[in-house]
Amino acid sequence: MTARHPWSRYVAIGDSFTEGIGDPEPSSPGGHRGWADRVAEALAAQADDFSYANLAIRGRLLQQILDEQVDAALTLHPDLISVSAGGNDILRLGTDPDEVAARLDGGIARLRSDGATVVMFNGPDMAGTPVLGRIRGKVAIYNENLRAVARRHGAIVADMWALRELRDPRMWAPDRLHFSPIGHQTIARMVLDALDVPHDLAPLEAEPPPNQRWRQARIDDIGWARAYLGPWILRRIRHESSGDGVTPKRPSF
Repeated sequence: MTARHPWSRYVAIGDSFTEGIGDPEPSSPGGHRGWADRVAEALAAQADDFSYANLAIRGRLLQQILDEQVDAALTLHPDLISVSAGGNDILRLGTDPDEVAARLDGGIARLRSDGATVVMFNGPDMAGTPVLGRIRGKVAIYNENLRAVARRHGAIVADMWALRELRDPRMWAPDRLHFSPIGHQTIARMVLDALDVPHDLAPLEAEPPPNQRWRQARIDDIGWARAYLGPWILRRIRHESSGDGVTPKRPSF
């Protein structure tokens, strides 16, 4: 591919979404690949000297990302930064999407302070999902706030809400909270399109979804709740995080 983009130093910050959870790859640092690695690979193929760091850590709340990752990212002097933050806050009961977005606004201002291109992510439309669908309205409010933040600071919005392919259950990992390899590939393609970067990332093919009977679907829901939802709730009660003790998979270039 002969096309060239203007970036040479890319830093990704955020939580499990950017770390790549749901897309296991033993040969990748940290054991996960994810959309950010896929985007970096495509960008590197179009640059003679390209560097990539990924500071994201699973389970991080917005304030932790602002406190731990923003300055660390800026010390690397990137010209491209992706940030997905606030999703774990929005999932929690009682959080105000207006307040979360207001805090993120300050972080975006800092990330833009050296002139880097900043890519922000809004939340996907979770209509029809059994648990996350209940906060659809909250996510929509947060998304509108994020669009205002992006306009204010000249950031790019990678529009997850408009990515209707994400409504396909095959885009999601078994825990129904993270994206599958197919989902991560789909998101990587969308990010490159948002950056107006030509690419040859092809959609990954998925097996047709099984034609489940109602009873089997309910059994699967119960199994999912025991394996994933219950432990997630228990961590909230214990004030624990899936990211406790985890370090960034690519802390520097």
